Amino acid sequence: MIEFGAHVDAADPVAEARSRGAQLSQFFLGDPQGWKTPAVAYAAGPDALRADAEAAGVGLFVHAPYVLNVASTNNRVRIPSRKLLQQQVSLAARIGARGLVVHGGHVGSDADVDAGFDNWRKCIEGLDLALPLLIENTAGGTGAMARTLERIDRLWSAVAGAVDAGGSGGSGQVGFCLDTCHFHAAGVPLDGLVDKVLAITGRIDLVHANDSRDEFGSGADRHADLGTGLVDADGLVQVIVEARAPVVFETPGAKQGSSADVAWLAARLG
Repeated sequence: MIEFGAHVDAADPVAEARSRGAQLSQFFLGDPQGWKTPAVAYAAGPDALRADAEAAGVGLFVHAPYVLNVASTNNRVRIPSRKLLQQQVSLAARIGARGLVVHGGHVGSDADVDAGFDNWRKCIEGLDLALPLLIENTAGGTGAMARTLERIDRLWSAVAGAVDAGGSGGSGQVGFCLDTCHFHAAGVPLDGLVDKVLAITGRIDLVHANDSRDEFGSGADRHADLGTGLVDADGLVQVIVEARAPVVFETPGAKQGSSADVAWLAARLG
C-alpha cells in the first residue's frame, strides 16, 4: 500500500491526516517566506506532537522555508540560510519527522554553477543532520542546482563525500524528494524518470504528486489537482508506482481534503 498525505496546516497535522484517512502530513515550521526561528504550532508543543503522531501512526514531513538558498554565492543569503536550515533540521528531528524537504536552490545568472554545488558540499559538512535532508528538484531558473537530471547528478557528486558536523552520516543523510510538477515544468519527461533519478541519487524518499497548470518545459511552478492539468497522466502514475516512496499532494485540492486527488489516483491504480 502506498502511504499518502498532503501538505497541511501546521496547527494539527495529526488531525489533518486522520480527517483524510491518510498516513502522512507535511507542513511548515513557521512562515515559508520568512527568516524567523522555526516554531511548532501544535498547541501542546513539540514533544506532544511527536508522541501523538506516533500514537496515531501518522508520519510527519517538514518542508523548509522557500527563502532558504544554501547554494547562493551571496553571503547575505547563504549564511543565514545555513543557520535557518540547521534550526529547521533540529526542530524537525525533535518532533520525530521522517525528513526535512528543502529546495535545491540556485546561483545568480552571473555566477558559476560550480560554486553553488560546492556551497552545498560545505553546507552538508557544516550541518548536524539529525534526520534525513531531502533535496527537492525545482521547476525553473538557469542557475538552479536541481532543475535537470544533469544538474542533480552534479549536485550529488558534490555532496557525495561530505561528512556532517554531528557525525550523523553526512551524504548518507541526504535524500531526494521528487516533484512531478517541477520535473514537468523543467522539461524532463516523467516516463522512465524513476530509474534515471535512482541511478543518480540511489534513493527516492518522498514523491510530491502534483499536476501542472502550465506547459511542459515552461519553467513555471504552478500546481494543479491531479488529472486537471497538463502533466502526462501515465507518467505521473508511473512515477508513483515505481518510486515506492511515500506520496504527498501539494495541490489546490489538498487544502480541502485531497479527496479528488486520492480518487483520481485510486482509479488508475485499481
